[in-house]
Amino acid sequence: MTLKIQPSQPQNSRKESPKVAWFERFIALIALGNLSLVLFDLTYVSARDFYFRQIPVLTQIYDPFKGIKPHRDTQKYLESLAELKKQVVQTGLPSPQVAAKLQEINTLSANMIDEDPFRVASKSGSLEKIKDRIRDRTPNPQQSAKQSFKTFWSQEYLNKKGWQQEITWFDAKIKPLIATNYYRTIGENGEFTDNFWQIDLPFIAIFAIEFLARTYFISRRHRSVSWRAAMLWRWYDIFMFLPFWRLLRVLPVTIRIHQAKMPDLQPIRTQISRGFVANFAQELTEVVVIQLINQMQQSITTGELARQLFKSQKQRYLDINNINEIEAIATHLVQITVYKVLPQLQPDLEALLRYNIELFLKQSPLYQGFQQVPGLGNLPAQLASQLVAELSKLATLGPQDAYEAFKIASEDPVGTKLSAQLVQHFGQALGAELQQQQTWQEIQLLLCDFLEEFKINYIQRLSEEDFEKILEQAKQLQRIAPR
Repeated sequence: MTLKIQPSQPQNSRKESPKVAWFERFIALIALGNLSLVLFDLTYVSARDFYFRQIPVLTQIYDPFKGIKPHRDTQKYLESLAELKKQVVQTGLPSPQVAAKLQEINTLSANMIDEDPFRVASKSGSLEKIKDRIRDRTPNPQQSAKQSFKTFWSQEYLNKKGWQQEITWFDAKIKPLIATNYYRTIGENGEFTDNFWQIDLPFIAIFAIEFLARTYFISRRHRSVSWRAAMLWRWYDIFMFLPFWRLLRVLPVTIRIHQAKMPDLQPIRTQISRGFVANFAQELTEVVVIQLINQMQQSITTGELARQLFKSQKQRYLDINNINEIEAIATHLVQITVYKVLPQLQPDLEALLRYNIELFLKQSPLYQGFQQVPGLGNLPAQLASQLVAELSKLATLGPQDAYEAFKIASEDPVGTKLSAQLVQHFGQALGAELQQQQTWQEIQLLLCDFLEEFKINYIQRLSEEDFEKILEQAKQLQRIAPR
């Protein structure tokens, strides 16, 4: 009996049905709504002044969840101000009832400055604004806010400046600062009251049930995956139903939105990755290159490189391809020198040889004697030309013929043995000469200086390189040859 095991396809490669896609979008919308509520709750206290002025209904609904209540002192101040306005309308400004209300508000103003009812809500800055504005409105030599309030809430001042004008200014500049003050209750744990859990609890229940169901179906779909392993696969979903660290829900919400493609966040993720790579690759490459060059310089300075290059042939050596790379390189160099370089140098060799031979002949008494013999005056020049041609051919074509003969001879065992012996002795002789103290010191110095210059110039070019262009080229290559 043969048991056939079909490999399961990854979850992301399986085409989703319309129902599954609809469900993923529905859960993603719920997660996004919950995250919006979390962000709203976290920023509500700091943004409450804005909500209070622009959306007062919202503060009336949400204040109880944060334990926010009107402060008794500032609320009494506003109520007394409203009663004063009614009294002025009923009896006019110059009346005993208005004078009594003005005295009451003046007393409340002094108590507000002394007791600072804004401190509980961490809004003492609002009290300082009130004091600065009232001092600017009714200045006094002592620059006292209490004295400024006493002057402002007097029948003489309001009658002189105009009741309507001054009360309009107060309602615009002072009253909003007083109205935004509040008192926040404290629970038995010593912290401010926060009942957001009452709003968050239904979402937590939904996400917990969805997490258990999803991981269970994953374990049923993939027989080799246990329910616990499936939970570890979806570890980021755990943040959705934790009653604390709610801000971490941004991770699973982002993943769900991306998976539901509403919208597709792949371009954003790609751009973020490219920016990270561009910033990280430059520093990483610089560090790697500098470290590599420093290690090479250290190997040259300590003599480790020389010991590796000129080690004895008897030393154990690990060969990975059965090829002597040094001999292969030397063979290629010889072929290039014999067949490519030397023929190109033949005109220069002829010119140099002709110049030196003619210079030698002109200085020779025999050449001067030939010049005086009729019919033999051009003989030395002809001999010099033939000699130069033969020597240049010997210097250029001779090595080619010698190399061809060497290759033919090296095909038999004796030739192979002699060529190997030649290469070995050549390497030993060259190594011995290079290991001379003065020679190797000069080579070490030149190599270290070269590496230092290379390091400086390479790192400078690296810092000037546009990594955005490099990433764009990499992206184009991916399009041409996708993985």
